[in-house]
Amino acid sequence: MSDNDKTLGRRGLLRTAVAGAALLPVAAAVPAAAADEPQQQGGSDGSNGSSGSSGGETAFTWLGNSGWRIEGNGHTVLFDPYLTRFPTHGFDAATPLTVATDVVDRHIGEPELVLVSHSHWDHFNDVPYIARSRGVRVVGTATTCHLLQAMGVAPAQLVVVKGGEVLDFGGYTVRVVASLHSRNAKHRYWAPGTLTAPPAAPPGTIGELVEGDTLAFQVRFGDGPSTLLTGASDFVEHTFAGLRPDVAMIAVESTARTTHRYVPRLLQALDHPRTVVPVHWDDFETPLTRPATQDPGMDLDGLLAQVRQLSPRTRVIRPEHLATLNLRA
Repeated sequence: MSDNDKTLGRRGLLRTAVAGAALLPVAAAVPAAAADEPQQQGGSDGSNGSSGSSGGETAFTWLGNSGWRIEGNGHTVLFDPYLTRFPTHGFDAATPLTVATDVVDRHIGEPELVLVSHSHWDHFNDVPYIARSRGVRVVGTATTCHLLQAMGVAPAQLVVVKGGEVLDFGGYTVRVVASLHSRNAKHRYWAPGTLTAPPAAPPGTIGELVEGDTLAFQVRFGDGPSTLLTGASDFVEHTFAGLRPDVAMIAVESTARTTHRYVPRLLQALDHPRTVVPVHWDDFETPLTRPATQDPGMDLDGLLAQVRQLSPRTRVIRPEHLATLNLRA
């Protein structure tokens, strides 16, 4: 969940292009100018306009917040898929959990694996349903897996990781990276905590979904781009150093900027990725069928400006709900 623990705000989409960095508005089609330019397709039906990507190309469909449907080399993987997007009335911990199964089914494709950065509801809420209904495996922390087991997911589907593992799934690899959750102006964050066993009863409210440590994942499908997926705006510097992803899906920090020199340190640790895609900046209660609305508590403008200044050769792509980016290595 966002490190801004106040009521979610809403304002219009950022429309100002950032000079010096290639900011590509995904609401419009991108001309096929060069082989490595992203082709952006799709719309509210979740279709990417093709039968999937192959070879050295990987298709990334933004599911809002930090969520992605990733397709490449004949495989489909989900990261932090939260599509239900229900109101929480200012992050009220007593808000009941609910899953819009029709929305989830419509947009997740045919996944064979789900990666979960941490267990806050805006990353985890729809995962138990996906795992139970599709029988897919889930990779996450011990807390994530304990919660899933309590919510009816078979233990055989759960892959517990801590960070440092490199998992080969045949056709694609997943490097697990130890990371950190962002914090608010008081250096706290919403719903901290870890679990050492499944809870006695299945969680029923958003407050019962504790963070349970935070991970990032670096994935690569065949000869496609190496892509870092993040779900929160802090990180462990030494675990990110040396990753050198082609593409970095970077969670936007709050306007409080409580992570010390977040963007400069991150760009340096990742050796200035060729492509940066900002995530976790939208109002994640607005339905995915509507255009992404920026939460004014998230510093999207600041991230774009810092990338422009510190890494002018980096291409920045602002994603749009359910639009697909076709990227090559």
